[in-house]
Amino acid sequence: MSTFQAPKGTYDLLPPVSATYLAVREAIAAPLRSSGYGYVETPGFENVELFARGVGESTDIVSKEMYAFETKGGDRLALRPEGTASVLRAALEASLHKAGNLPVKLWYSGSYYRYERPQKGRYRHFSQVGAEAIGAEDPALDAELIILADQAYRSLGLRNFRILLNSLGDRECRPVYREALQGFLRGLDLDEDTRRRIEINPLRVLDDKRKDVQAQLVGAPLLRDHLCEACKAYHQEVRELLTAAGVAFEDDERLVRGLDYYTRTTFEFVHDGLGAQSAVGGGGRYDGLSEMIGGPALPSVGWALGVDRTVLALEAEGVTLDVPAATDVFAVAVGEDAKRRLFGLVTQLRKAGVATDMAYGGKSMKAGMKAANRSGARYALVAGERDLADGVVQLKDMETGEQEPVALDAVVTTLRDRTA
Repeated sequence: MSTFQAPKGTYDLLPPVSATYLAVREAIAAPLRSSGYGYVETPGFENVELFARGVGESTDIVSKEMYAFETKGGDRLALRPEGTASVLRAALEASLHKAGNLPVKLWYSGSYYRYERPQKGRYRHFSQVGAEAIGAEDPALDAELIILADQAYRSLGLRNFRILLNSLGDRECRPVYREALQGFLRGLDLDEDTRRRIEINPLRVLDDKRKDVQAQLVGAPLLRDHLCEACKAYHQEVRELLTAAGVAFEDDERLVRGLDYYTRTTFEFVHDGLGAQSAVGGGGRYDGLSEMIGGPALPSVGWALGVDRTVLALEAEGVTLDVPAATDVFAVAVGEDAKRRLFGLVTQLRKAGVATDMAYGGKSMKAGMKAANRSGARYALVAGERDLADGVVQLKDMETGEQEPVALDAVVTTLRDRTA
């Protein structure tokens, strides 16, 4: 038994399960890459202030869930709890917005960290793929990102997910709604922490999942009734673009999500097969975030999709991804001379683009063939001293069981053609 175990609320990804996670990441990234989004990678930790300012000090993420620490040099850092603030910081630091080609379209993939109560679908270490379109205010961008996420999920075979859509207004109409909501919330029977939140960011109270709080919110003023004409028109265009693209959505007037930086469009992808942790991803427009973290005005929109939650959604629907075998050819040698010769062939096959592995550790023929079976390879290359004396190796089709001799100088060409 191992002395050490993974920290509570975390997990290790190991084969063969890890292949499914890689396939999910690839499926989410594929439509982004073909739509002008370039890959960005940021550090796993940032200055605490970046998240305090950007995500919001009143959010649970910053106030309760962030892993913050002080370095030996006295810097206050935090493990990143989400991706948007880091990506925007990186884009600003590199002055990508000054290159003259807005929006700056970026996608990313990585691990994120929140100190939460561990449960299925909610871990302290989790994986996301995200996308950001920085520097342009255009309903078509909002619609594009929602459509690309929908496309990614459908390419995986997911069907039982729903898209929830709302508008949070802007700096013109949000204050009017905020005042109306605060007036309503102050009259409710709420605990001290929630009362404090009313004064800092009352919209976050709408996101409270406790049943006793939700019961009191019946009759609360709705944001849609306080949207200015510009926000109404903007939201209507997003809705029309989605409808024209054949992407179904549901209007959710209570949807605010858990981050303070959202404005106007906000959306969430939910899967009803996941129980309490039904959100598999989401995002929205964050037109003021750049200014919050010290940058110029750069209206932007983005989303993050949970890889862990997406895998759970696939399991809930009984969808098994067709993950190709990691190995096409597996070599089994009998004898040291045969092993040296086969090792050379294995190296040539790999250089030719054929995924190849071989039996190591002096395995017997029987043990070597068992290893070939377990590898999932379509073909096995088998050679002993007599085969090599005849200038051939035996090529076995692991699906049909058929075996044939192939000349040593024809092995690479034969297998490259058969595995292409």
